[in-house]
Amino acid sequence: MSEEKEMMEEESEAVLGELLDTKVDHTYNDSDIQVLDGLEAVRKRPGMYIASTSGKGLHHLVWEIVDNGIDEAMAGYATTVTVTVDEENIITVEDDGRGMPTGINEKTGKSTIETIFTVLHAGGKFGGGAYKVSGGLHGVGASVVNALSEWLEVRVFHNGEIYFVRFENGGHAVAPMKVIGKCDKEKHGSQVRFKADPTIFTETTVYDFDTLRNRLRQLAFLNKGIRMVFNDLRQEEGKRHYEYMFEGGLREYVAYLNKNRTAVHQEIIYSEGHEKGIQVEVACQYNDGYNPNVYTFCNNINTVEGGTHEEGFRMALNRVINKYARDNNFLKEKDDNLTSDDCKEGITAVISVKHPDPQYEGQTKTKLGNTEVRKIVSDIFGTQLERFLMENPDEAKAIMEKATLASQARMAAKKARELTRRKSALEISSLPGKLSDCSSKDSSICEIYIVEGDSAGGSAKQGRDSHYQAILPLRGKILNVEKARQHRVFENAEIRSMITAFGCGFMDEIDTSKLRYNKIVIMTDADVDGSHIRILLLTFFYRYLKPIIEQGHVYIAQPPLYKVQKGITVRYAYTEPQMDRLREELGGRLSIQRYKGLGEMNPEQLWETTMDPKNRTLIRVSIDDAERADQYFSIMMGEEVEPRKNFIMEHAKFATLDI
Repeated sequence: MSEEKEMMEEESEAVLGELLDTKVDHTYNDSDIQVLDGLEAVRKRPGMYIASTSGKGLHHLVWEIVDNGIDEAMAGYATTVTVTVDEENIITVEDDGRGMPTGINEKTGKSTIETIFTVLHAGGKFGGGAYKVSGGLHGVGASVVNALSEWLEVRVFHNGEIYFVRFENGGHAVAPMKVIGKCDKEKHGSQVRFKADPTIFTETTVYDFDTLRNRLRQLAFLNKGIRMVFNDLRQEEGKRHYEYMFEGGLREYVAYLNKNRTAVHQEIIYSEGHEKGIQVEVACQYNDGYNPNVYTFCNNINTVEGGTHEEGFRMALNRVINKYARDNNFLKEKDDNLTSDDCKEGITAVISVKHPDPQYEGQTKTKLGNTEVRKIVSDIFGTQLERFLMENPDEAKAIMEKATLASQARMAAKKARELTRRKSALEISSLPGKLSDCSSKDSSICEIYIVEGDSAGGSAKQGRDSHYQAILPLRGKILNVEKARQHRVFENAEIRSMITAFGCGFMDEIDTSKLRYNKIVIMTDADVDGSHIRILLLTFFYRYLKPIIEQGHVYIAQPPLYKVQKGITVRYAYTEPQMDRLREELGGRLSIQRYKGLGEMNPEQLWETTMDPKNRTLIRVSIDDAERADQYFSIMMGEEVEPRKNFIMEHAKFATLDI
């Protein structure tokens, strides 16, 4: 055994010993059992209630309170929900509903308002008759927001009086609820104002403008006739005011989602109905793209993993389109039925159900599990889709031609897809993409760097740690998959190389447990071409390998822009402001090298600055908002020029240069 191998085994044994050494030198007695009182449990383990304490968790606080206002609106008592964020990132949510009850709760002996905000699982959503359907099912929303706020204030407007209570120090009432003034007798509703606790939300307490605005607009689409108002009063952003109300509901939602695409038929297919107390609303429209975009909701909650309502939609779509295609000779007797993928190609659909007792798979409410919903959605949507096709023959013809063309393209793609499948990892060594694999077979530590060109690939190959870092150079820019059918995608050599190297399959066949690398790192030059290659790769990942992004496996490397040397001191700058700071810090005469590309860096520099886990900076790619991500990819990578031009003009940053 080599000396190096012996040392590695000794280190591994030492680490394993530390991990296994869990023995506690302490007796286990009654005093070791802790009971967390009231909201202490929420503050102790916030992730159990809001998933994370990152920016996503911060915004979750807003949605919990907004959901209460929406519930009032769905119950038929509120017409407007207003969200305001002020200069100090304090949130105010107000609705014009019935207002929270202001009496004394029998079980707690406290005011009902105080009970709602201090007792977990206390609310009007457990069969008391206050709500038929509700987004917040567990009755923990208001109390969790209170627990995770530095302070929270509640005002309720009832019978010409304003009731008030303030909470501080982990959600404790400063004083019992009291009347603090008078209001117009016609005024009614609730107002909640709170400041997120910076000791809990250590990453950020700044609310994102787009995240707030987009969700409120989405809620207005999902609840036709309800007005959502958003005020951003932050000075640095400039005061902004938005109001959203859509009488057309999901019709207008689909039109909004398809606004940057070319529609195959002009009239939006719309259906609604109810059965067994379950309300169903579906809207859809085909566009000339190749990717289906189906968004599902239950009680306004975005069920990103779909569920039985999406299954019912898909069943009806397949059944009705195949029947119409056969009855009207778009399919001959010898032809196979159109598949689900054929029927969904290019469709934009929104499915929304309102259920009095929804059951979700998992605590995150991302997949609806109620089995009865499948048939109800299928029956309601199927009946009205069939009627639409019969009453609109021209629209029906365009849809049938779209689906049958998709079927023909699928046949061509089937052969190309086979080229991406490999029976064993041994075939990877002969990939045309020149994969330089790592020696480790432990996927949890392995990384693959996707680099542009042989020059950068050579430096990366020499500079890497070959034990766990693989290098895959690409030849030029890959295909823009947003503009290509599947058979062209799978015929592309660079795309086949990546799919084979990753080893987890693609699209509906993807199995991330077989992913050969825990990190897939896009490493391109810090210039326009590098940015273009990066967005092409991200478009491919999003459309064909979406779960690897969702599970946090995709990263973007940050190579330096400058090498700065003064004497024997060598520093690197990754941004222009960082370069300015280095000039001030080092002073005097400096030797500055501007890197035009990764190929200009020698292997040692590339390792030290961009690949060494001790020093490198990696940006993890995530999808916080699938709807927004889909729109951005369609705008930036699709066929339509005008939306792309408008997007660039809206988001471009301009500077005045003194030349």
